Amino acid sequence: MKTVATAKAVYADPSALLKLYIHEPESQSMAAWRTKARGPLSVTHHGRVELINGIALAAHRKLISEPAFDGALAALDDDFAQGRYVQADLLWRAALNRAAALSREHSRLLGTRSLDVLHVASALELGFSVFISFDVRQQNLVKAVGLKLLVPSM
Repeated sequence: MKTVATAKAVYADPSALLKLYIHEPESQSMAAWRTKARGPLSVTHHGRVELINGIALAAHRKLISEPAFDGALAALDDDFAQGRYVQADLLWRAALNRAAALSREHSRLLGTRSLDVLHVASALELGFSVFISFDVRQQNLVKAVGLKLLVPSM
């Protein structure tokens, strides 16, 4: 699947969103999808932290320069300020309980990491039906719980 009519229906894993700020192999595909998808994307508080930390880690690892670091953070802040992202209001206790249940049921077989499980649980708790991820283990969990998987491609 190459596009979705509205971004409002989609939960994007922060590692997928990070590709909009840091050049990675899937950056072009993610940018092309985002250009076509209309409306704001919902981002949880922990998703926003993960985006900021991902940009900071890229700077720490010398994958991006200091000016690129500053520019990426400014672009992220601008995306929130301009309404391209909206802060999702997540009930944490429910999301964490859902994540624990998903971990018990699926992680032994799928090898999913805690944050990946937490994002899938968040999507379920927020009522999303479509999930963007480039991570194979997370994709397997997305499919296992009945969410529609979207992997942007050119």
